[in-house]
Amino acid sequence: MIISNIKQLELEISNIKNDNIRDFTIKILEKIPDYFWEVAASSTSRYHPSYALGAGGLVRHTKAAVRIALELFRCEAVQSYNDLDKDIIISALILHDTCKHGLNGSKYTVAEHPLVASQFIKNQKEICQLVDEKILNEILLGIETHMGCWNYDYKTKKEVLPKPQKGKQVFIHMADYLASRKCLEFNFDAELST
Repeated sequence: MIISNIKQLELEISNIKNDNIRDFTIKILEKIPDYFWEVAASSTSRYHPSYALGAGGLVRHTKAAVRIALELFRCEAVQSYNDLDKDIIISALILHDTCKHGLNGSKYTVAEHPLVASQFIKNQKEICQLVDEKILNEILLGIETHMGCWNYDYKTKKEVLPKPQKGKQVFIHMADYLASRKCLEFNFDAELST
């Protein structure tokens, strides 16, 4: 079951060039809550485009966020990341919503889900040793800050998440944000631009 689930993100994972970051990402995916592979990107159906709704929508949202990053990597006017930076971004995007409904699969999105995912990953100590501590911290910060200005608890309106501060964090947020816009639909069958 785990391997067949991970195959859904095979293309996205294959774009990670660094063996250690790729192995780290795969091994974390093997540990995440099972619901990730089954739920919609929006628990209320209000905040994501149609391709990200319904069963498997969160995986499709993740694929779209990575695909947007891959397209933007081709544009030097937008970014000038080296291969290691790109691998960090891709890993963070693949893992950013893996605990969106918390660790126990709540009915709705958990406001602090980026911090829940980050802590979940940190707790996988043996897997975390696959990557350098600096790389791990950059991946985790990308996950923790991916919500951008939507960094507050929906009910209390209190700020509960850090905002992106640095280039890669902002880039990760931007890719995730664009993948969540209702006005942008996605053609998953289209080839990457060259």
